[in-house]
Amino acid sequence: MLEARDLACLRGERVVFAGLSFRLEPGGALLLVGANGAGKSTLLRLLAGLLRPEAGALLWDGADALADRAAHAARIRYLSHQDALKPALTARENLHFFAQLWGGEVAAALDALDLLPLAELPARVLSSGQKRRLALARLGLSDPARRAPLWLLDEPTVGLDAASVGKLGALLARHRAAGGMVLAATHLPLPMPGAGELRL
Repeated sequence: MLEARDLACLRGERVVFAGLSFRLEPGGALLLVGANGAGKSTLLRLLAGLLRPEAGALLWDGADALADRAAHAARIRYLSHQDALKPALTARENLHFFAQLWGGEVAAALDALDLLPLAELPARVLSSGQKRRLALARLGLSDPARRAPLWLLDEPTVGLDAASVGKLGALLARHRAAGGMVLAATHLPLPMPGAGELRL
């Protein structure tokens, strides 16, 4: 279980948010909504352990989630605005890199986002939507022994068509059915039935 208690974050002299609390149980999902600049991406970076809270606590099963950064990194998958792809590598090679870190089947991950026909193309020639699908395909690398229970997603549907959003919805549903949790910053509806909402 993930729990935030009275989190506060400063960027420079500016208070981005303060007094922020929520809980996320296994199988749960939370949508982070709000205007541009409200702090959604900043909160995701804090939850990923890339920023320290100015105040409050982030807990995992009741213990300080950030006390052991390596352990926290192993339990999350973080997808930011950037797709984090190597342009010269093919779609398959890009996923193979992450599969060496996390385990999982590259072909199955490509298929989950309908990318098998593009597997041998270098990432630099893919459209923006195809690149986003390739970034999301990393979530499909699911070795049960090294499964990351917490997915942190920043605007995951940017550039996606309706069919690709549906594929993402199936991926999210499988993750949640296995006890995984999802926090997603979004301006658009996401296919996550029963998700809670946190407005920043």
